[in-house]
Amino acid sequence: MAETMVPVNGIELCVETFGEPTDPALLLIAGGASSMDWWEDEFCRRLAAGGRCVIRYDHRDTGRSTSFPAGCPPYSGVDLAHDALGVLDALGVHRAHLVGMAMGGALAQRIAVERPHRVRSLTLMSAVPGETPAHPAPAVTDWSHRRASVRRMIAAIRERGGPFTADEPHLRRLAERIYDRTTDMAASQANHHCLAHGPPVRPRLGSITAPTLVLHGTLDRVVPAADAHALAAEIPGARLVWLDGVGHEFPPMAVWAQVIDEISGEASRGRQPA
Repeated sequence: MAETMVPVNGIELCVETFGEPTDPALLLIAGGASSMDWWEDEFCRRLAAGGRCVIRYDHRDTGRSTSFPAGCPPYSGVDLAHDALGVLDALGVHRAHLVGMAMGGALAQRIAVERPHRVRSLTLMSAVPGETPAHPAPAVTDWSHRRASVRRMIAAIRERGGPFTADEPHLRRLAERIYDRTTDMAASQANHHCLAHGPPVRPRLGSITAPTLVLHGTLDRVVPAADAHALAAEIPGARLVWLDGVGHEFPPMAVWAQVIDEISGEASRGRQPA
């Protein structure tokens, strides 16, 4: 399915799917201030080739989805979790495998705790136990200039990455695509940093019953290794798998085969009747 706009919780979200709609659904939940483009096209195609209907979407305030004034988001992290469920509802999906990166991992944990009947399996990348820690709002930046904004995005990715991070031409193409698809770059870069989390999730992680995989880069300088260990320890039966040479970043191409194999294996553990 090509990109399409779907009504969710009183707004519109941009959604795209890969694979056969009759296959078990796998929802990719991006990190904060990240559009669905960071789940790269070829990664999604390869993941779908394993017999999954892969769904990616733009969070509100990213990509083509509904945007609000920068610095004044009228929603919370709970609303972002409800958006993920709303995407599934819009596609007629009752239960799905959830794959969340960073803030997306926090949203996936909330769904697994509060709506366990919607979750087949859980994969958490570069995530902390429970809510993502609050970060200071980024400095006021003029995002109206395409070239400077693209350079800024590339520098941020390279700063958080590792030896397998894509080269600059690849990142430039990706950043240009993100810039051109985004309704309001200032809002996309600021608003997710302003959100209230809602009721705490971490005390309830022990109630999660879905098969759970924790993926964590050995060079992640944003989320400490201790958080990965804690996350795996607090969710019953969770497996912790290290991604050697990977930083705090969406999976770079060098580890796609490993990541896809691990996600597919976890999804197989989560096979249950629809």
